[in-house]
Amino acid sequence: MGHLPTMHERVVDELGRRIVRGVWEPGRPLPVEDLLAAEIGVSRGVLREAVKALVAKGMLRVRPRTGTRVLPPEYWNHLDRDVLRWKQAEDATALLRETSELRRIVEPEAARLAAGRAGPDDLRALYDAVAAMEAAAAEPGRSGYVEADIAFHRALLDAGGNRLLGSLGRAIGIALEHSFLVSTQTPGAVEASLPGHRAIVEAVAAGDPTAAAAAVLAIIQAAEKEIAQSPGLPRDAV
Repeated sequence: MGHLPTMHERVVDELGRRIVRGVWEPGRPLPVEDLLAAEIGVSRGVLREAVKALVAKGMLRVRPRTGTRVLPPEYWNHLDRDVLRWKQAEDATALLRETSELRRIVEPEAARLAAGRAGPDDLRALYDAVAAMEAAAAEPGRSGYVEADIAFHRALLDAGGNRLLGSLGRAIGIALEHSFLVSTQTPGAVEASLPGHRAIVEAVAAGDPTAAAAAVLAIIQAAEKEIAQSPGLPRDAV
């Protein structure tokens, strides 16, 4: 988190990480409220608020008499920013794979839509993002490259004119960032990806849906290869 976490955020984080780590099995009740609050070192009120936040994320269920129980992963909101962060910390390889699969399903079709619908503002956002990527790639430390890359992919999903896709782009920001941070550590990956991104914008600008979809698929496939070879590949992948 960019700011100093509040007590509430710290407790949500602690409980969320435990659930993702499997400390408490799905279907099993959480420890008694008094004991858990004492163990974490917070009041029962703070613990209850944290439990409510995890209920909203689909990770816990509170029932009278049976208490608070952990729900299986299929109930969790895997697009939630915190859930993505906890998953990255606990099972980074699975998150990389799932992100890549989601991109294959979504981005080529988003590019097709963009080629038919993108307006001047959409094209400007795409051109600006590519220019920012090229400028960052020329910098010695390449600072800002991953941010520019994320901005490009968000702009592409926005350019399709489908608001659900736009929201999806914002929701998976953490997953994209994680993926790009790993793929860009492979030598030559950044230089190789720039022409591919420019090709996407040119196909969208030309109103060519087939070329736009093919150009997107090409950079996703290249990223998959770069991730497989990356020195930044998570330890749990080895």
